Amino acid sequence: MLSGIDYDRGGAALAALAAEIEKAGHTLPHHFARRPNAGLATQFDLDGDGRFGTARDAQGYGRFAGDGGLAILSRLPVETGRVREFSGLLWTDLPGADPPHLDGVPFPDAETFAVQRLSSNAHWDVPLRLPGGRVLHLLVFHATPPVFDGPEDRNGRRNHDEAALWLRYLDGRLPQPPPEAPLVVMGDANLDPQDGEGRRSALQALLSHARLQDPRPRSEGARAAAQTDGGANADHQGPPRLDTVDWPDAPGPGNLRVDYVLPSRDLRVTGSGVFWPPLDDPLNALLLHEGVAASRHRLVWVDVTLPRGR
Repeated sequence: MLSGIDYDRGGAALAALAAEIEKAGHTLPHHFARRPNAGLATQFDLDGDGRFGTARDAQGYGRFAGDGGLAILSRLPVETGRVREFSGLLWTDLPGADPPHLDGVPFPDAETFAVQRLSSNAHWDVPLRLPGGRVLHLLVFHATPPVFDGPEDRNGRRNHDEAALWLRYLDGRLPQPPPEAPLVVMGDANLDPQDGEGRRSALQALLSHARLQDPRPRSEGARAAAQTDGGANADHQGPPRLDTVDWPDAPGPGNLRVDYVLPSRDLRVTGSGVFWPPLDDPLNALLLHEGVAASRHRLVWVDVTLPRGR
């Protein structure tokens, strides 16, 4: 799963990236992407700043339609006809939603909030076809950062409810029943379970959900970076070796764990990690290209095997 990749209808950017990866010897012939909410224009002042047509007035923050979308590159075929897309779910329609209010009224007003989708980017249930006709479901998402708002805490509440959407799905509280086949919840939650800003209850519930397991991928590079970078990292409560993103250290928030791969408990985890080599490791050079980082986020990986007969 890739986040922050611009969407184009013909999939040209995704195909070009897959071709570059193939040059390095890793073939991923099956691609999936759909138009995200990022940059999807509305006729409303969704952020309540008195202006219309800005990046914050789209269904999800975006300067243009498809800005920083989601995509999947896979060795396994995607059962496109069975994909479930939750990106169109209105925020107000999520069971137990926690919408923003200011002075006791919906923010910015009831009419405007009524058109607000919950997903700031995308929420998909993507089935992959395994050998023998079996299926593995990928539940993917990319949540808004829980900051860059005002006293109504619009982004903080939205971030919380974007994680809560998968809780409702797994618990059978949405119109679509949850998959019985093995699954993996994966994505950028833009939230650390212990450090930084945000409302953590939904994410913490997802990490401890009865159907899921948290392999807690880690790296020595993340631990070393937190020690070297200092700043906000010195006050963090969570284990630094679990961090997945390198954010500014002064004034903060510092390095955090915000990217997750959570297999269902019927999958056996055989390995996991975060690609964050220490500075003295030659592989650290791969984090930069001509002095520019591809992302502040680090690659998170988990190896799983299916139980027999599933």
